[in-house]
Amino acid sequence: MAVVIRLRKEGSHDNKVFRVVAAEKSARRDGRFLEILGTYDPNRQTDDLNLNLDKVDVWLGKGAKASDTVSQLIKRARKSAS
Repeated sequence: MAVVIRLRKEGSHDNKVFRVVAAEKSARRDGRFLEILGTYDPNRQTDDLNLNLDKVDVWLGKGAKASDTVSQLIKRARKSAS
């Protein structure tokens, strides 16, 4: 079972909101997931990002791979946390 950390699209057509989730690689983008790790709202001017870095570290420690976009969001969250 290969696990990836990726974005899951939610919200309406003009008001997209994303959840950062840990999911199996074979699962559909908006399908089954293992755990919610945070949220991301690109529509706000401050790019509202709520990410539980402790949970992210646990999944990365278990061998999960983050998508390119999520890895950038993790870097941004770590930078703002310190």
